[in-house]
Amino acid sequence: MNPPRTDARRHHDPEVRGFASDNYAGAHPEVIAALALANGGHQVAYGEDAYTENLQQVIRSHFGPTAEAFPVFNGTGANVVALQAVTDRWGAVICAESAHINVDEGGAPERVGGIKLLTVPTPDGKLTPELIDREAYGWDDEHRAMPQVVSIAQATELGTVYTPDEIRAICEHAHAHGMKVHVDGSRLANAAATLDVPLRTFTNAVGVDLLSLGGTKNGALFGEAVVVLDPDGIKHMKHLRKLSMQLASKMRFVSVQLEALLARDLWLRNARHANEMAQRLAEGVRAVHGVEILYPVQANAVFARLPHDVSERLQKRFRFYFWDEAAGDVRWMCAFDTTEDDVDRFVAALKEEMAR
Repeated sequence: MNPPRTDARRHHDPEVRGFASDNYAGAHPEVIAALALANGGHQVAYGEDAYTENLQQVIRSHFGPTAEAFPVFNGTGANVVALQAVTDRWGAVICAESAHINVDEGGAPERVGGIKLLTVPTPDGKLTPELIDREAYGWDDEHRAMPQVVSIAQATELGTVYTPDEIRAICEHAHAHGMKVHVDGSRLANAAATLDVPLRTFTNAVGVDLLSLGGTKNGALFGEAVVVLDPDGIKHMKHLRKLSMQLASKMRFVSVQLEALLARDLWLRNARHANEMAQRLAEGVRAVHGVEILYPVQANAVFARLPHDVSERLQKRFRFYFWDEAAGDVRWMCAFDTTEDDVDRFVAALKEEMAR
């Protein structure tokens, strides 16, 4: 059978690789196959389709029998919808100063969600009960936004990973103050791969109330989900999702991607591979004199410091971003399709530029 005709043309070189973001990677072939499987015929729109219904069972296999998934378009949308669900109009969210919701979402939680962010400096991107207490006060003070939620990222924006015990301590501390706990899980799979534990071990099993479940950074074409772990305590998610412009009409094409990742082990295979490539990259970088790795490499990110001019020359050969340009800090990300040869060529290029 001949493939369907298309007038589209390829406009990029599929052999080009970079280390700027795991969002640069395409979709995993198994995800593309799942999308083709879901295509054809008619399915009820706005989430009343067979794929979204089946996704609920897949989600519960990972997060327990009460979990409920609300597919959305993207990670910022997932975070904004989730945080709105657990804050009042006068509510605030405590997060790390380096959190994605604070530095990389264009003010969406505050401007779109109407949520005050109370940020805390951290040495490694991770909150602790003691750090949370810097902003966990003033619930009866009408002059101050009321702390109602603690939001953590797993893995963090600095590539570090919370242990289950660390998240349990945060949840117990937050709940004792009447606050809920949200996890930004855009790289939740990478954290699970590092910890070598099921997803439930550091989410519902330790007290997390809801999370943003990532798909795009781990092999999906697009799509994430808000996962509510306690539906009795968090209401009106459907209304919030629509109000926030995150309700997909053809939702089957979001849901089937998450199903393809989570129904078996594709999510874990992809995350393990990306993490392994980051470890290989870190090992190679450590052998280069004059380059400093800044944080423990615990997921699929490597943060490093090197001379500014070296980074600028290297960026002409491989795409990556400055993290703190003034300090010379950069971030290198690995993806599910990063190869050993990609890493080795990058390390060789780094050595060449450092030697100039």
